[in-house]
Amino acid sequence: MQIRKEDPNQLKEQDVFQYLTFLIGGEEYAVSLLKVKEIIECDVMTKVPKMPEWVRGVINLRGNVVPVVDLSVKFRQAPSEIGKLTCIVITEVECGGESAVMGIMADAVSQVIDLKPEELEPAPTFGTRLKVDYLLGMARSGKKFCLILDTDKVLSTDELLELADASEPALEESEESAQQDNSNVAVSAGEA
Repeated sequence: MQIRKEDPNQLKEQDVFQYLTFLIGGEEYAVSLLKVKEIIECDVMTKVPKMPEWVRGVINLRGNVVPVVDLSVKFRQAPSEIGKLTCIVITEVECGGESAVMGIMADAVSQVIDLKPEELEPAPTFGTRLKVDYLLGMARSGKKFCLILDTDKVLSTDELLELADASEPALEESEESAQQDNSNVAVSAGEA
């Protein structure tokens, strides 16, 4: 029996990264397995007023409030239909140096894949008008591609904060116009 020494230049286990793949609107997406906390059945969600359409609501996960994002809507597609295989991928994201737990609605979870860095294709450039910074890259999946998502960017709570900041002036304007409408009604009622 001959003992062979391993060549240190050969692929090491640490050079392979694992990704969880799932389907949204017929397309395959993947997130780093290190970011996935668990996968749960799609259950009751509570709608929160004034949230963007892509936030489907919040769920109670063992006493914790977890927002659930419908990436289909965020990617400007039709909202996800809840079916037998629909699930929520619970992920951990970094926002402003703090970690937050968020859920991604998935039509179905596919598999865990192993990818070497050289197997990742860079995200395509569509010109300067389209942002694809939420993509880490693309991996071949048969004749199609699996889109590798950067959960920290695609699930960024900064967008929610920007929406809240943008809605405050609109809210103040609507309150002012409501007060003006009420005073006009009062004047009209006094004239009658």
